[in-house]
Amino acid sequence: MLSTSHHAALDRWVDEHFQEQVRMLQELVRVPCDTPPGDNAPHAERTAQLLEAFGLAVERHAVPKQRVREQGLRSITNLIVRRRYGQGGPVIALNAHGDSVPAGEGWTHDPYGGELVDAKLYGRGSAVSKSDFSTYSFALRALESLGLPLRGGVELHFTYDEEFGGELGPGWLLSQGLSRPDLEIGAGFSYQVVTAHNGCLQLEVTVHGVMAHAAIPHSGVDALQAAVAILGRLYELNRGLSELRSKVPGIDHPYLNVGTIEGGTNTNVVPGKVVFKLDRRMIPEEDPAQVEASLRAAIAEVAARQPGIRVEVRRMLLAHALRPLDGNRELVRALQRNAEEIFGQAIPVTGTPLYTDVRLYSERGVPAAIYGAGPRTVRESNAKRADEHIRLEDLRGATKVVARTLLDLLIAGAARS
Repeated sequence: MLSTSHHAALDRWVDEHFQEQVRMLQELVRVPCDTPPGDNAPHAERTAQLLEAFGLAVERHAVPKQRVREQGLRSITNLIVRRRYGQGGPVIALNAHGDSVPAGEGWTHDPYGGELVDAKLYGRGSAVSKSDFSTYSFALRALESLGLPLRGGVELHFTYDEEFGGELGPGWLLSQGLSRPDLEIGAGFSYQVVTAHNGCLQLEVTVHGVMAHAAIPHSGVDALQAAVAILGRLYELNRGLSELRSKVPGIDHPYLNVGTIEGGTNTNVVPGKVVFKLDRRMIPEEDPAQVEASLRAAIAEVAARQPGIRVEVRRMLLAHALRPLDGNRELVRALQRNAEEIFGQAIPVTGTPLYTDVRLYSERGVPAAIYGAGPRTVRESNAKRADEHIRLEDLRGATKVVARTLLDLLIAGAARS
């Protein structure tokens, strides 16, 4: 174990520079990064400028425009900061995403203002996960402030495709051979270390009928009525999913959500086309191929009973579940131990019903854990809702935890007590 004086020195550095850290997060919140539309390059450039002001060299990796457009986005530039120390230790990647869902309605604070009220910082992306741009940046700076001999390295991976699945974010960096870390920490919350999460399948279902004048509806084929029948079957399947329980703590059961429905041209026209998009969350025990096949079969079965109806099903996203790799044990123990010391309470190792970019590292054999700044639950932070915010003390504490953990894993033998 390290001398407690090393950890105390890290904690002091974070405290002394905390107002600077808060200002960084405010700057990040003030640059919108709504996805859609997904014009994310301006936020990446502002992030790079802030990092360079700290003396950190920043690599800008722009994803080809054609690939970005195919994903339904406008621009993506992913960032890497590489810090190398002595030989022999692990390279630890710290990944957070800057893209966020649009602000939406109902805010009582400026969603792009970075306002400080009652020891909370408000703004879209303040909790998920622009906060961890600052957590990881200042944890790295705290680590290097000690001037201790280290082994291995740290990389900051700040990416911009999580809301659309991550394949053009961390997936792009890894598939292009731009990074090959030995361990990874992904953006998370302060009061749990997450090592497993759900998978996610998203499908777009297009129901084709025949448009007609509402005065002579028999001359057309109503796509909406057929869509209602299909949706009824899907919701019936969803009710049955509650009986399929996961053995992973923190993960309950699978579920299905229909998030958008579009169709029709006017109130006096029989709708000739209806499009809806569904999200099927999969527990780690499920086989994604079987889940997709069963959904497609159910949709096709109902559609076949609707005369004159044709249905197309397109996969939008397949995100596999995260399962812990054996090599993450030392990382998980360090995060848990340090979080318990900083926050003064038990910190569980658990799963989450979300899906994250961390799976993209794990799929390539990189042991990983999810940990960062935030409350006990997503709902407490209002992530993806109005008045999203981060508690400043959670931000401060998580930064100390990550800084300590980096030191624990990278400190050279001569520096150990």
